[in-house]
Amino acid sequence: MPRNAVLLNKDRLHAWMAELQLDAVVATTPENVTYMSGFWALPQWIRRGPQAYVVWPAPGKGDAEIVTSTATLDLVADQQVWVERVRRYGAFHADGYPDDAKDPVSQRLLQLQETPNHDDALSALVAALTDAGFTRIGIDEVGLMPGQFDMLKERLPDTSLVPAAGLLRNVRAVKTPEEIARLARVAEIAERSIKAALVVAREGASEVELARAFHAQTVQDDAFPVLGCIGFGERSALMNVQPSSRKLEKGDVIRFDVGGRYRHYRADIARIATFGEPTKEVRRYHRALLAGVERACELIRPGVRVADVFEAAIETVRREGIGHYRRNHVGHGIGIDGYDAPSLTATSDEVLEAGMVLCVETPYYELGRWGLQVEDMVVVRPDGTERLMATSGDLMVVAS
Repeated sequence: MPRNAVLLNKDRLHAWMAELQLDAVVATTPENVTYMSGFWALPQWIRRGPQAYVVWPAPGKGDAEIVTSTATLDLVADQQVWVERVRRYGAFHADGYPDDAKDPVSQRLLQLQETPNHDDALSALVAALTDAGFTRIGIDEVGLMPGQFDMLKERLPDTSLVPAAGLLRNVRAVKTPEEIARLARVAEIAERSIKAALVVAREGASEVELARAFHAQTVQDDAFPVLGCIGFGERSALMNVQPSSRKLEKGDVIRFDVGGRYRHYRADIARIATFGEPTKEVRRYHRALLAGVERACELIRPGVRVADVFEAAIETVRREGIGHYRRNHVGHGIGIDGYDAPSLTATSDEVLEAGMVLCVETPYYELGRWGLQVEDMVVVRPDGTERLMATSGDLMVVAS
């Protein structure tokens, strides 16, 4: 990634900071730390507890800064982060001699190891905020451990701290061109992976075998497995189905609710296939669900109320063949998080904006029979939607 390919929507962040009169915003969750700096802190992503932060000042208030553990400095050195200042905490020993380091990453790591050290994460963060002289700070409270927000208040008595997780979720809702490019790529990878899975769909093949083919293609395309709900027959109606040893039989519905992660960005798409000719009822229900997604996409454009999109999708599915259809949402934003803002619900007061990337979906689960689902990824453009999908949501029939 080029140095200038920044993920962060800086203009949007600065506008919100100005409205709330914030001197700085501190990212604490893994998603927000990566979003605001390009820094992917491995321990923070794989377990609850390790702390990494990004301090992002308002324009004219200084330079942004990463706060992370000494044990993760190699990741800072090895990644194309766009925040230059780094403050470390904690001990981690690795022998090294500057004269022996030939690789630029090793050289950078040795430089970072020479920077001042702090005892712990919170002490390093307090020092960064104190040194900058901020008086009103937005704190992404979700990534802090229990009690740490109050500890920050005690250690920064002259500073006003404002919860800012909602602010950053709002900022992330509108994507930059670099983010949209990554989302388009990961959607393409998910579609290719479904195709690869269907190649091994034969009588007697298991859900696990299809999942293995799906994830193998995902990895081959330089993405990472994340979401792999693949179910046959009656198991396709399990909302969060995990692949099992269930064997494929003639007449089975095959439901894919799947996606990988590519350069930090997520896909979440759904497609339906049948092994052999589907019943008339399956065709009718699937056609109704597809019509609901298509109607929602027709309405989506800047300024449209999310609640109106929800209502139109539900009413279309009912009118087209599933009169009893019910849902609590018909989609969500997607990005560095699998569930970014907005959420397409009946009660949402959100309004669509250009640059949002949405997963628009109409799942239907009938326990004991089958589950059907259409889910597409689209970009909100000034004049409507741009689909990130190469395939249609049409029902696919695999020869039995």
